[in-house]
Amino acid sequence: MSIFSERLKTLRLENNISQAKMAEMLGISPRQYQNQEYGKNAPSLDLLLTISHTFEVSLDYLAGISDNPKINH
Repeated sequence: MSIFSERLKTLRLENNISQAKMAEMLGISPRQYQNQEYGKNAPSLDLLLTISHTFEVSLDYLAGISDNPKINH
């Protein structure tokens, strides 16, 4: 599992959101979401941005470049 997949799952669970609800929030099918969380597909930039805004975390955090989830302005 990739760092992105691990962090995506952790963020979802920390916020008590089901996979189906996450898929709905992101505008993708439940299967597409599962593939993201299981590391089967690489996320598009649009999906990364949506996840970043949804959870208010940085792209660097989602990508595993930084362990700091805060967005630096």
